[in-house]
Amino acid sequence: MQLSYRSSHRSSLRSPHRFATTTLAAAILAAGYAPIIIAAEGISDNEIRIGYLADMSGVYRDPIGPLGEDAINMAIEDMGGSVNGANIVVFSADDRNSPDVGSSVVREWIDERNVDMVTGLVASSVTLAAVGLLEEADKLGLVNGAVSSAITNEHCSPNHIHWVYDTWAMSNGTAKAITDEGHKNWYLLSADYSFGHALEADVTRVVTENGGTIVGSARHPFPSSDFSSFMLQAQASGADVIALNNAGGDTINAVQTAGEFGITQAGQILAGMVLFSTDIRSIGLENAQGLQFTKAWYYDLNDETRAWAERFRESTGSMPTMVHAGLYSSTRHYLEAIEATGTDDTQAVRQQMADTPINDIFATGGYIREDGRMVHDMYLVEVKTPEESQDEDDLFHIIRTIPAEEAFRPLSESVCPLVNS
Repeated sequence: MQLSYRSSHRSSLRSPHRFATTTLAAAILAAGYAPIIIAAEGISDNEIRIGYLADMSGVYRDPIGPLGEDAINMAIEDMGGSVNGANIVVFSADDRNSPDVGSSVVREWIDERNVDMVTGLVASSVTLAAVGLLEEADKLGLVNGAVSSAITNEHCSPNHIHWVYDTWAMSNGTAKAITDEGHKNWYLLSADYSFGHALEADVTRVVTENGGTIVGSARHPFPSSDFSSFMLQAQASGADVIALNNAGGDTINAVQTAGEFGITQAGQILAGMVLFSTDIRSIGLENAQGLQFTKAWYYDLNDETRAWAERFRESTGSMPTMVHAGLYSSTRHYLEAIEATGTDDTQAVRQQMADTPINDIFATGGYIREDGRMVHDMYLVEVKTPEESQDEDDLFHIIRTIPAEEAFRPLSESVCPLVNS
């Protein structure tokens, strides 16, 4: 299986969907000038090497995929294109949602390309395989796409940070709100791999802790294009709520199938546990209206997020998702830590990142705990009706802000060996 890689420096003239650019040094040589190399004390190879590993062609392509690299490059651009005189190089690859493929790529990046940090990390199964390799090599992982809360619980390590969201936060926000409204009987439909299993467990915990009951459950293959039999089972269960413990294309297909069977029209509630703005556009407001779910970020939060989102859209032709914002935020925080410490040493940089609050377009007052969880506010939102929406980007009402300390698993419940070690 052939994978594509790209080593690039950010250029303001870069096409938003292009996957091959030249490095700054190559451009200078091509112009007939000798490159000027500025030594960067403490930075290995005079380069900061970042690997972006993501699903570029499957069910997570639209909400994360190729445009995630644009978010990374925006962070590099906002750092001036270099840190303390050291070039910043980005490699990218499609993991095909396969732990074997993802592991092979990360191992090659470590052994042959001497990467300092790997980000993206979308499917939880791929992420868990990748972070194990990063820990062995003492490299850093910035997890932005994967959702399993196990990443910073039983699978925590001193070599990765979980940035955007996790299954504990997503289920705690959505399932608690819906159960508290009196909808007590739940049916769980989950993707049959580590992410879906983790979300299933977290939703079960939240529902039962708040007086609800799980009346049935099923697991579907990942990915899946046919949800007919699963939705008929869920419908027949008589549950008040059908929880969709999946994401991306799987969630879109499940919601569309539910619409075909008239499930919500008959009174059952669909609860999407992980939904992106790209999913709502694909489903359409007519079918998605009224859906409640939890988000880590939304481009229409304030003037700063709107300005950054407009920059992203000008570059890519698309509004950013919460993971795109997380990729920008985590990459910039990482580069600022290198700038502050004068080194790309993994543990020195990670400590600096943990010591520095996150105040940017993604989070205000965010911080990194000892388990590697970046803690920040989350948001319970509801999809607008077609009549309420002012334009194609006006998708959600924010029902409430979930404070950071309430949003994520408390350390008192953590089994991470780094906690109180």
